[in-house]
This record gives sequence, structure tokens and C-alpha cells, in this order.
Amino acid sequence: METKRKAEVSAAMIERDGFVLLCRRSAGSSRPLKWEFPGGKLEPGETGQEALVREIKEELDCTVSVGESLCGVRFDYPDITIHMTLYRCRIVSGEPKPLEHDRILWVRPEDVPSFELCPADREMINKLGG
Repeated sequence: METKRKAEVSAAMIERDGFVLLCRRSAGSSRPLKWEFPGGKLEPGETGQEALVREIKEELDCTVSVGESLCGVRFDYPDITIHMTLYRCRIVSGEPKPLEHDRILWVRPEDVPSFELCPADREMINKLGG
């Protein structure tokens, strides 16, 4: 019996001027065209904060400062089980560009629940009271 992959994931709630950044996954990715907070899997020896700085640079070509941890969820997808931690972040240099995503959008925090989010991101929003 094959065991399901597991991953530690960090996600960024990037805030600016009362808005947060959402990213839409590309059509060819897992969970295609679903919206998510940017971020990704931790590499061996990496902290959640270090992973976010690296992932945001790779995905959005900007640099973030990582603040407090807002919440964490464990989520079982058919192909992988993830433990995802959401951190409050702000951009310290650069302007986000969708290098790996289909689209990026600044939205009001209260509007986030109306987007078709990846299930783990939806669970985090629910945990935060959204």
C-alpha cells in the first residue's frame, strides 16, 4: 500500500493599504484555477518564514517581511496531506507579478470568502472567522 505524501507548507497573507493578495493557480497545476494565498512547501532545514521569503520571490518576484503566524490547518487532499501555516506579511521591495500563477488580485479581506479558494485556504479563512 502506497502512503500519501506529506508536506509542511507556509502561506502568506500579504497586506497592503487594507487589501490582501490572492493568487489564482494556473490551469495546468493541481487544484487548477482555484484561488490561494501565495506560498509553498518548506525545503529541508527551512523555517516557515524562510520558505515564504523564498517562495514569494520565486512566485511573485518581490520580497516580503514575515510577521506573526495567524493560524494553521492540516488538510487531506487526494494526492497529499499538508500542514499549512498562514503568516501575516508585507512587501518590502518589488511589485508582485504572477510568474507562476494565472492571475493575482488585491481584495478586501471581507471579500476573500467569496472567491473559489483551494480547500485548505478555505479552511484557514473559516478558522479566522471569514
